[in-house]
Amino acid sequence: MPSDPAPLTLHPSAQPIGLFGGTFDPVHLGHLRLAEELGEALGLAEVRFLPAGTPPHRSPPAASATDRLAMVALAIASNPRFKLDAHEIHKTEPCYMVDTLAALRAELGSQRPLTLFLGADAFLGLATWHEWRRLFRLAHLAVAQRPGFAFADRQGAMPPALRAELADRYTDRSDDLHSAPAGRIFLYQITQLDIAASHIRALVAAGRSVRYLVPEAVLDYIERHRLYRQEN
Repeated sequence: MPSDPAPLTLHPSAQPIGLFGGTFDPVHLGHLRLAEELGEALGLAEVRFLPAGTPPHRSPPAASATDRLAMVALAIASNPRFKLDAHEIHKTEPCYMVDTLAALRAELGSQRPLTLFLGADAFLGLATWHEWRRLFRLAHLAVAQRPGFAFADRQGAMPPALRAELADRYTDRSDDLHSAPAGRIFLYQITQLDIAASHIRALVAAGRSVRYLVPEAVLDYIERHRLYRQEN
């Protein structure tokens, strides 16, 4: 393990923040539950949703930046823990998470603990991300594992560099993510909600219901704006 950082005495304005990025195309109940469970497990007063503009590792989102931003705003409106952050959404060049975190660091200061939320599959592909090692200088990583997913069983499939980082930085203490601004990896098993945005888009295109997969306000927005229909 890396040497334990000196505990920080945090001013109320420097309380830890969780960061949850994604295309949110559309935002769904699986996203919201992941953010709620990690936010609660880590004792975070604030979780920021960061809708992506132009993701570098996948095809462009089906819905516009304006629509995706509006859907996230509707989805999180009733949760005082959740906040909307538009750092990435209107960028036309590829959006790399390391650049977004660097911009947030410049805005929030060097000492505020920041924790980036990732799904387990995204974490396993972390070594393909742009300047991925620099992420650890900018934030902690909280990795959401679905039930039955065991990182111990995936060690052999991990790139050696990522396996080494996990061994060095792993902690099972949420307090470690409060006592230093960045650098730890925290694994947490969340409730399994097998919901995928791609499946939601396919259902809408086929004229089928997506009720109970997305919040009611998001469902209403999709229907009113005729998003994801075949004519789009």
